[in-house]
Amino acid sequence: MTSVYVFNGPNLNLLGVRRPEVYGTATLSDVETLCREEAEALGLELVFGQSNHEGQLIDWIQEAGAEVKAGRAIGAVLNPGAYTHTSVALHDAIEGVELPVIEVHISNVHRREPFRHHSYVSPVASGIVMGFGVYGYVLAIRGLHGEARQV
Repeated sequence: MTSVYVFNGPNLNLLGVRRPEVYGTATLSDVETLCREEAEALGLELVFGQSNHEGQLIDWIQEAGAEVKAGRAIGAVLNPGAYTHTSVALHDAIEGVELPVIEVHISNVHRREPFRHHSYVSPVASGIVMGFGVYGYVLAIRGLHGEARQV
């Protein structure tokens, strides 16, 4: 079965607890359930992960890139968390393995602090979904699936 990857960066394990007025009350477990249901509806297997460590995310990106090249995956949905605004390394990893990525943000980062307006991931992402709460993950999976079908 073809896979879709969903990777979450630092502090997303705190969903439902950290700043619910910004990120809502859904937990990361709720997000995984939502993603799994959408993936299954599209005939995809879900590989879901969260890490507070940049290197772990890079390893996963490289693994996902290899799976896409082998025809066993369609790409990744990535919520890089705060690494969005700081990580040239994530940018380089995505670009290096030519991984199709949809960047996801639960909040609309452009309505927040100015330092959140810049993304190192966006220039190498196929698309960006932000401001739709956790439903943005569903939109991102659908977008990635639609993009893969056009190839």
